[in-house]
Amino acid sequence: MKENKNLGINTICTHVGEVKDEQFKGAVSPIYMSTSYAFDNVDVKRYPRYFNTPNQEMLCKKIAALEKTENALIFGSGMAAVSTTLLAFLHKGDHIVLQQTLYGGTYNFVVEEFDKFGIEYSFTQDLSIESFQKEIKPNTKVLYIETPSNPLLTITDMKAISGLAKENGIVTMIDNTFASPINQTPIDFGVDIMLHSATKYMGGHSDVLAGAVAASNLHIDLIWNVAKNLGGSLSDFTVWMLERSLKTMNLRVKRQSKNALKMAKYLEKNAKVSKVYYPGLKSHPDYQLAKKQMKNFGGMLSFELCDGVNSMDFMNALQLIKPSMSLAGIESTMLSPTQTSHALLSPEERAQQGIKDGLIRFSVGIEETKDLIADIEQALDSLQ
Repeated sequence: MKENKNLGINTICTHVGEVKDEQFKGAVSPIYMSTSYAFDNVDVKRYPRYFNTPNQEMLCKKIAALEKTENALIFGSGMAAVSTTLLAFLHKGDHIVLQQTLYGGTYNFVVEEFDKFGIEYSFTQDLSIESFQKEIKPNTKVLYIETPSNPLLTITDMKAISGLAKENGIVTMIDNTFASPINQTPIDFGVDIMLHSATKYMGGHSDVLAGAVAASNLHIDLIWNVAKNLGGSLSDFTVWMLERSLKTMNLRVKRQSKNALKMAKYLEKNAKVSKVYYPGLKSHPDYQLAKKQMKNFGGMLSFELCDGVNSMDFMNALQLIKPSMSLAGIESTMLSPTQTSHALLSPEERAQQGIKDGLIRFSVGIEETKDLIADIEQALDSLQ
């Protein structure tokens, strides 16, 4: 299986990056739980903190194949992947430009930690190419984007941003968690480094905590040099769980994306919903751009209820959809970004990003949409 680029997506999910069971010929990858390996007369000196145990090494091949990159690394969490990658490319005196709408954990890491390292940073006023261009300085090393963004599903023009970066000798990074490699492959638009909370669509069953980064061999080597010192590796059992989950990612994500489009259209017509944020709706300001960049529009959406309908009372009245943290499991969940993903931001910082206290983020699962609609209807009716 040398030419991964010629394989179909389901074949890549299922077969690339398997650990071969040479002893018993089992159908699934064996788990190598050892934390100690031989160092003499071996091709690779394996050590868990070096991200190169058999299970770690092979899982990285699967993720790289999915993102169409040369290599990948896996981490103990999405934030471990984000923080390690940023620190691999930014040093004292360097500058980074980040888009305005970001995952709260990333935003918090930048504003709380970068000053300690002497790293400068700027956030754009909006997502236009002009806004990014305005913030670039002679010492800018990284442009960081997230599309679709968490939680408002804004869309950033990847091709325009990567073109701007290349003109200025700057590295581009993207948080590709919400789309997943199933719905978009940013390398096709010139982006250098793809980051994931693998807890989400890669894991997909709400039982794995992990992160991933995919890029060229050169960039992965730079990240690895920092990663081995920071120690953000993950256990081989978790690696095995993640590899198992990736086998069905295409099937899961396509169903979730299909369901999310149906739910977004339903909510947009619901008299008790004031606004819906979903890039697959023609009313979304970036609908045409999303169509160019994405194969499907993803399983995530957000919405606001009309005045007088309390969002927390509504979520607590749900019987099928779970009011639960995190996202992208096969089960549908809702949460308040104000109380969870963006709780570390101040009210003023949330307001700057357009995140209202009543905003509800909806991670659509694989259930029948008629059942999800019935649950929302009964929850709304119970509040009258």
